[in-house]
Amino acid sequence: MQIVLLSGVSGSGKSVALRALEDAGYFCVDNLPADLITRLVDYAASRGEPKLAISADARSRESLGGLPQIVEAETKRGNDVRVIFLDASDESLARRFSETRRPHPLASYGRSLKDAIAEERALLAWVAEIGQRIDTSALTPPQLRGWVQDLVVSNPSRLVLTFESFGYKGGVPLDADYVFDARCILPNPHYDPQLRPLTGRDAEVIAFLERETQVGLLIEDIQRFLQRWIPRFMLDQRASITVAVGCTGGRHRSVYIAEQLAERFASEYRAVARHRDLKP
Repeated sequence: MQIVLLSGVSGSGKSVALRALEDAGYFCVDNLPADLITRLVDYAASRGEPKLAISADARSRESLGGLPQIVEAETKRGNDVRVIFLDASDESLARRFSETRRPHPLASYGRSLKDAIAEERALLAWVAEIGQRIDTSALTPPQLRGWVQDLVVSNPSRLVLTFESFGYKGGVPLDADYVFDARCILPNPHYDPQLRPLTGRDAEVIAFLERETQVGLLIEDIQRFLQRWIPRFMLDQRASITVAVGCTGGRHRSVYIAEQLAERFASEYRAVARHRDLKP
C-alpha cells in the first residue's frame, strides 16, 4: 500500500493537499490521532485500498510522538510510506488567519496568534525533520495541488529530485535542501524591455541565456556537485531532495537553470522543475 502521512502547521494548506490526494485516488482521513494509524491501515487493506493518505497534526498532539515508530513499522510491513510536512512563514500564516477569520487551534486562554504559531512550530519541528518539507508561503492552491501530486502520484519508488526556482525578493524557500544563487549571471534579461515580460521558459529568453558562457558553467558546476552528493542522501533513505535556484525576481535566470537541471537529471531520478514565483 502507498501511504502518505500529511502534517504541517495550521494554515499551511493541509486541506488543499489532502483534497489533491483524494482527487488522485487516495483514501483520505483528516485529523487522525497517530495511535490509530495502524488500525486504519489494516482497515484500508481489508477494503482493498491501494493508496491511503492521513492528516495528523497539532490537533492530536498527544499521540504524535509515536509517528517515527509507526513509519518504521509500516515500512517493515512492506508499505511505501511518505511523510509530507507543509510549512509557511509566520507572516503568511498570520495573513491567512486574518483573511479567513478562523481561530488558530492553539489560540486559547488568551494566547495571541503570534504565540500560538510559535508554540505549534516548536511542537511540530521534529515532524518536519522526518518528512519532505514544502514551503507554501507564496503558493496558490493550484500550485500546491500540483506540487503534492508531483511528489507522490507517479513512480513513488524513485527518488524525487525537485529543482525549484525562486526570487530572492520573496525570500529563500523554507523547504530547500540546497540553495544556489544565479544572481551572479549577467546580464539580467529583466533589463531588456523585450525580454522583461517573458520567462525562462520562453524561447527568446532561453536563446539569450544560452549565449552567456557563465550560464552554462554554473549549470555544469551545480550538476557535478549534485552528482557527487545525491548518493549520500540516498544512503540515508531520503525519498526526495529540493534544490532551490534563485535570482532577483525568480522569473528568468533561475527558471531557465531549474528547467535545464531537471532535464539533465531526468534519466536518473524523478526530476521535477517547479517555479515558486511564476503564477499559473
